[in-house]
Amino acid sequence: MNQLAEFHSIQALGAALRARRVSAFELAADALRAARAYADPNVFLHIDDDLTLAQARAADQALAAGAAGPLTGIPVAHKDLFVTRGWRTTAASRMLAGYVSPFDAAVVERWREAGAVSLGKLSCDEFAMGSGNENSAFGPVRNPWDPERVPGGSSGGSAAAVAAGLVLGATGTDTGGSVRQPAALCGVSGIKPTYGTVSRYGIIAYASSLDQAGPLARSARDLVPLLDAMSGFDPRDSTSLESCDGAPNAAGRVQAAFDAAQAGFQAGGERPLAGLRIGVPREFLNEGLSAEVGAAVEAALRVFESLGAVRVDVSLPRTRLSIPAYYVIAPAEASSNLSRYDGVRYGHRAAVYADLADMTSRSRSEGFGDEVRRRILVGAYVLSHGYYDAYYLQAQRVRRMIADDFRRVLTEDCDVIMGPVTPAVARRIGDNRQDPIADWLGDIYTLGVSLAGLPGMSIPCGFGGESGRLPIGLQLIGRYFDEGRLLALADRYQQATDWHQRTPGHA
Repeated sequence: MNQLAEFHSIQALGAALRARRVSAFELAADALRAARAYADPNVFLHIDDDLTLAQARAADQALAAGAAGPLTGIPVAHKDLFVTRGWRTTAASRMLAGYVSPFDAAVVERWREAGAVSLGKLSCDEFAMGSGNENSAFGPVRNPWDPERVPGGSSGGSAAAVAAGLVLGATGTDTGGSVRQPAALCGVSGIKPTYGTVSRYGIIAYASSLDQAGPLARSARDLVPLLDAMSGFDPRDSTSLESCDGAPNAAGRVQAAFDAAQAGFQAGGERPLAGLRIGVPREFLNEGLSAEVGAAVEAALRVFESLGAVRVDVSLPRTRLSIPAYYVIAPAEASSNLSRYDGVRYGHRAAVYADLADMTSRSRSEGFGDEVRRRILVGAYVLSHGYYDAYYLQAQRVRRMIADDFRRVLTEDCDVIMGPVTPAVARRIGDNRQDPIADWLGDIYTLGVSLAGLPGMSIPCGFGGESGRLPIGLQLIGRYFDEGRLLALADRYQQATDWHQRTPGHA
């Protein structure tokens, strides 16, 4: 039996560990067995019992010495985009098959230092390029709620592992919605923090001006210690921020903001959110939104109104432009970042080739999957001579206008923006195989947040689909550095509802 299944939150498990009712070693051993026995073998790409149990022993020693932190002994796992010592890091690509990094990513370091015990590496779309976790070179990941459906991407393995109860927390990366979208489709909670608050050091780069790490967990309250531990300035990352609106970018910032927001809500009594203005963009409630997702979002907004919040109609007029802007900027940066995989220094090298140019061409053709090659070609095109001004430069201008729209609305009209995460529930595996652009269009509600660098999160708010058992997510978007308040708002909603407590098989 997996002891982890007995605990529904990081707080509950942490209390049991500190009271010595369960040991980190026994917990990790059971979790490893459960991970290996899980019905979908593609969720974990690499498990190493020795590495995990060594971390568990260290956690037990810290617990015995009374030196435990909020994550000590908590089973977690990492998206295969974070480099790790010992565990393989492949970015779910044949290009990096078998690669083992000589160092840990900053986020991996910080969770380990906080006492978390890693079970291994989780699947993702190859080089984080995708919205369904079908692009992994090692096979698609299946949604725990329906094995015929995608879990979302690119952090689909992370969302599936949390939803299935294999871990209590997992790392993800969000370039255009890759934490929020799989969280929504798998019925878990996930947050993308403000760009620059979490170090990108050791994350295999897709689009450097957009990539940002974020955690996934069952509830908003569980996300607080996970995000708090991974946040902080890192001199190894040139985009890392030293301060966040005057506060040092360090561990403790998110927790302090969460606690302060909760104290303010508590003072409101039966209407804890009195005075809160929730902006609902009319562009998010368009003809592309399915009726069942729209109904679930409306019901969630009514819960917030019952807690005292006021709904405000707002406009983000360039919402539709976020798709072409993103799919120019992100592929352009990807084509530059992935040029290092040339078969010379590291990565896959073709076995047969005529000369250096042929070696590079064959190595990249063999090592990269279809979606990665597609985005590299798009990126190389928009950066080429004669097209840079027409495409890339224009996309950057649109990006600035999208960010200005968000800033205006969040400054003048409302305190937080809410709406759907995805236009529909999880699709069937293979549905968009002949039309990859359809997946790109499904990112319409998440891309603008990433282009603007704002914090955004997804929390469960209902179910839909033919079976009525496919999760639906509510998106919360805040001002820069507003992660603590966003998490507190989400927690207030989750105190009033139980969507986040439902699990596959027990909906």
